[in-house]
Amino acid sequence: QVQLVESGGGLVQPGGSLRLSCAASVSFFSLYAMAWYRQAPGKQRELVADIGKDYSTNYADSVKGRFAISRDNAKKTVFLQMNSLKPEETAVYYCNAFRGDRDYWGQGTQVTVSS
Repeated sequence: QVQLVESGGGLVQPGGSLRLSCAASVSFFSLYAMAWYRQAPGKQRELVADIGKDYSTNYADSVKGRFAISRDNAKKTVFLQMNSLKPEETAVYYCNAFRGDRDYWGQGTQVTVSS
């Protein structure tokens, strides 16, 4: 049973920072591409950032220069460092692991940006 467990969400003031973590219980973690998505109330889920098995990264235009995705294959964990957060980035953030036809999702962690 593959599990992705997100942590690190919470309440932060505008301009603040949070670091999300996603721990994966999956074999051959290093062969998976990993991604973070978010879904705000009433909106579609959107890609925030992804990182390939070769450590290549891709970011949504709205977060470039403020967010950073990284991975630690030894710990089977992917991170999302979020800086200069904005109220409109309030959402549930989801971790995703994909490899070929294998596609797994975590339960999500709430991030609320508010003063």
